[in-house]
Amino acid sequence: MTTNKMRVGLVGSGYMGKAHAIAYRNAIAAFAIPQGQLQCEMLADATPELAEMKAQELGFNRSTGDWKRLINDPDIDVVDICAPNFLHKDIALAAIAAGKHVYSEKPLALNADDAKQMTEAAELAGVKTLVGFNYIKNPTVQFAKQLIERGDIGDVVHFRGVFNEDYLADSNLPFSWRLQKQFAGTGALNDLASHLVQLAIHLVAPIQSLCADLKVVHQQRPLAQGENGVGNVENDDQAHMMVRFANGAQGTLEASRIAWGRKNGLSFEITGTKGTLIFDQETLSELSLYINEGNPQTQGFKRILVGPEHPDYQAFCVSAGHGLGFNDMKAVEIRDLYQGIVHNAPLWPDFRAATQVNIILDSVVESVDKRAWVEVEQYDGEQK
Repeated sequence: MTTNKMRVGLVGSGYMGKAHAIAYRNAIAAFAIPQGQLQCEMLADATPELAEMKAQELGFNRSTGDWKRLINDPDIDVVDICAPNFLHKDIALAAIAAGKHVYSEKPLALNADDAKQMTEAAELAGVKTLVGFNYIKNPTVQFAKQLIERGDIGDVVHFRGVFNEDYLADSNLPFSWRLQKQFAGTGALNDLASHLVQLAIHLVAPIQSLCADLKVVHQQRPLAQGENGVGNVENDDQAHMMVRFANGAQGTLEASRIAWGRKNGLSFEITGTKGTLIFDQETLSELSLYINEGNPQTQGFKRILVGPEHPDYQAFCVSAGHGLGFNDMKAVEIRDLYQGIVHNAPLWPDFRAATQVNIILDSVVESVDKRAWVEVEQYDGEQK
């Protein structure tokens, strides 16, 4: 199903909902999307009052306190899901049944079985899907992929990925839905390590097997202000895994939501037979490259400042060294969504690709339960 314009219905206006709203505006300007072809049509949130306030703040034409009304509105072409994790499945399946395209934040679902159900429903209905693994849209990451694919660092032999943040490092922060399995699924594994998994697949190869460990460090937290007592934390503060890739490479992935001082501490180091790449999201427009060639006295890592010669950067800035930001990566993602819906371009990562990530996250839990290496089901036959 295609349309000559993309009218967006956004469900959820929190942190990610606002990021998406900003990205819609930025994508129109950065990628010269013709006037009227991308419209922020309706916003849904928990109450009519909140939805109306947020629609005015974020530039949506209409609002509703009922996401089902948004889905059934004939003037909505794509449903953008920025609601809590446990709502993704119900909203997506309802949108698909209504013939809407679906753009969902990650993780796609609480588990792989739900993700498969969502994928198969979307494919049967013939609607487009996209999932918000925005870090792979970074021009620096895309350039790293180009270097790997053309053989600049040789055959990849190891991937090390880290994603540490400190948003729950303070043990006195109150209990919330993010700490309950029925609403969030896993913890740092879902929130943070899912990005590492998608990056690893994208840059190296499919993950074939893994061995993992999860840990809850702060096992109880005080209830929200005005409530007495504590809540028991049900999901992981830290996640670690060793992986084996389909191309023979090895890898380690680690994530923490309690790492003091780390604000957006996503990084990776990729070692090949001829060189090494290093990337840090907190300096997201820089890439360090080492190639084993030339005079040994002058060998060393080269600091590359990504600029207009690299993928998508020039849409935002004509000079290297100025750097891009988190919302710019979201704008690239929105550009892709627009191209997929209006011009029938392929979309990736779609629900099938995101389901592969869910399968890997479920395999992590299986490995922890068994205290053993486990084989990973290969569901996405077109992993990129």
